Amino acid sequence: MTYENVLVTTDGSGGVQDSVTQALEIAERANATVHALYVVDDSVRRRVAAAAWPSDDIRVEAENAVASIGGAASRAGLDAETEIREGTPADEILAYVDEHDVDLVVMGTHGRTGPERAVLGSTTERVLRRADVPVLVVRATEHPA
Repeated sequence: MTYENVLVTTDGSGGVQDSVTQALEIAERANATVHALYVVDDSVRRRVAAAAWPSDDIRVEAENAVASIGGAASRAGLDAETEIREGTPADEILAYVDEHDVDLVVMGTHGRTGPERAVLGSTTERVLRRADVPVLVVRATEHPA
C-alpha cells in the first residue's frame, strides 16, 4: 500500500515524539504529505471561563506543536500541512481524515500523564474503532526533558 497523506496527531507533549518519528519515516519512504493535527478538547471549556477559551497558553502550545512537526517534515524534504481544531478529539481527527483524503493515521498510545493521559488513550481507542483507514498506534516512551 502506498500513502499519499499521513496524519500525525499531537497534544504538544513529549510523549508524541515516537509517533512523529514513525510518521515521518513512513512519509519519507512514500514521499507522502505529512499532516499535523492538534485538537483542543472542548470538554476542557467547561473548566475554563468562556471568555478565555481557548486560553492563550493552549493556543501557543497547539501552534508550537504543529509547527514543530511541520518543520521536521520540511527538513526531511516533505510537504507538510498543519491544523488546529477545537472539538471532540476523535470526531475532529476522523473528520480531518475524510476532508484531506488521509491514507494513514499515526497516533501515540498516550502523551500526557494523569487524567489527561486517560483522555488521549480513549481518543486513540475511538479513532481505532471508527477509522476507515489504517491507524498506526505507537507506544510512547519516556524522553528526557
